[in-house]
Amino acid sequence: MPTKNGSGRGSGSTATTNPPGNQTPNTPDINESEVARLKVDQLRDRLRRRGVTGTADMRKDDLVKALVKAMKDGAKKSTSARAGSSSRSSSSAKKSTSSANPPGNQTPNTPDVNESEIARLKVDELRSRLRARGVAGTADMQKADLVKALVKSLTDDSGASSSGGGGVRKGPQNSKSIRYAQEVTSVDDEPERPGRSLVTTDHEVIRRWAEARKGVPTTVDGTEHDGHAGVLRFDFPSNGREQRLREISWEEWFRAFDERRLNFIYQEERSDGKQSNFFRLESPDREDG
Repeated sequence: MPTKNGSGRGSGSTATTNPPGNQTPNTPDINESEVARLKVDQLRDRLRRRGVTGTADMRKDDLVKALVKAMKDGAKKSTSARAGSSSRSSSSAKKSTSSANPPGNQTPNTPDVNESEIARLKVDELRSRLRARGVAGTADMQKADLVKALVKSLTDDSGASSSGGGGVRKGPQNSKSIRYAQEVTSVDDEPERPGRSLVTTDHEVIRRWAEARKGVPTTVDGTEHDGHAGVLRFDFPSNGREQRLREISWEEWFRAFDERRLNFIYQEERSDGKQSNFFRLESPDREDG
């Protein structure tokens, strides 16, 4: 007579967590049935975004298998990367304390906030950076107070960034577009449906989105100020290269993006499943973004 043993319980758990033909073993977030319901164009587009080539002649069954495999491989790499990051953080803890935060130079736990460098800025530069970060009332502040205010603003933003992981930046001027958009916090997040409005602050998500469309980071010529990038844009070859746009490095683009506390609102696909180039940058602190 069959008995209820550990094997029986294990079988029930497997059937619930990974229903046959629905999800791949050990990766419950990958739903094969959902992938199989996608259209051929959607499958090819998602594979292209994951760097998979040669899909033009593939049939739907092969496209489904290829996308499931790419998603599984991505999940494994993500787990491995998190483990590696944890190991590196642990092994370099002492070095980080003694070298990344030299006394009197940087604020504790925020090595990217260099107080010595900020203190060397001119008063006008300090006020300009504080304005860009939505800090008001700087007109009557002395230099020492401006330095403290900028360090505090950068430190607060760095702390929010490290805990938010690409999450939405919030403030008094958050638009309806941001409130109703799907929040994306990593490259593994997928849109809930074609045409879905998305929002992120994750650098890798933004970079991959632009590069998938052959977009390059740019600033609008003539809008630069205090030696920093001005209005941020992407230049897409499908739109024809624009003369008024000047190419800048990703580092410079993201520095301005973070300093101004911008949100990146965008689409992966239009409602018809075709690739979308739509994006908009918004600041939660100022109406003009």
